[in-house]
Amino acid sequence: MADPLIIKICGIKTPELLETTIAAGADMVGFMHFSRSPRHVSIDQLGDLISLARGRIETCVVLVNPDNSCVAEVAALGPDWIQLHGPETPHRAEAIKAEAGVEIMKALPIGTAEDVAHVADFLDVVDRVLLDAKPPKGADRPGGLGDTFDWALLKALDPSIPFMLSGGLTPLTVADAIRTVRPAGVDVSSGVESAPGVKDKRLIEAFIRNARAAV
Repeated sequence: MADPLIIKICGIKTPELLETTIAAGADMVGFMHFSRSPRHVSIDQLGDLISLARGRIETCVVLVNPDNSCVAEVAALGPDWIQLHGPETPHRAEAIKAEAGVEIMKALPIGTAEDVAHVADFLDVVDRVLLDAKPPKGADRPGGLGDTFDWALLKALDPSIPFMLSGGLTPLTVADAIRTVRPAGVDVSSGVESAPGVKDKRLIEAFIRNARAAV
């Protein structure tokens, strides 16, 4: 039997939405610690949210090209995962994993066959890869921009590689994505929002319900 689908709701900012996400049956919750994001939460807020979630749902803090002091500050809060969502190299990802002492997920932007080929570079140094849409040229932040990528590119990926799928997923598209791509998990942020950074309880519930029904 296949492993159960992992569902991650990313960009949660409040205790109320954390409770909604847990009650709806998500497996992971993501918190953005990146000041340019409309989903940014401070270190103090992060600490409170991670404490509230501990033992109830896996927590993942999303960082973009963090320096060592940022990694240490976040790792001290005890999240289950740190997600690297910047231009980190395999070497840097390995160093962060060693320093943080928590599991590392690396988001990799996919736009071309070459991008798919580079996924293999990270498999031995991180615990999980997340394949996301490549942001448009000139974008001021990676990910969370609501775009999908050409899933057909993933046919070139070794089918034994487990990965999470992100990029433009919504309650309406997630079932098709799961059946087409067969990811180990799905990750959503902007697809369950009514405005940038504003999560919608009903969309979170519908996303999880539709994802579970597709498996």
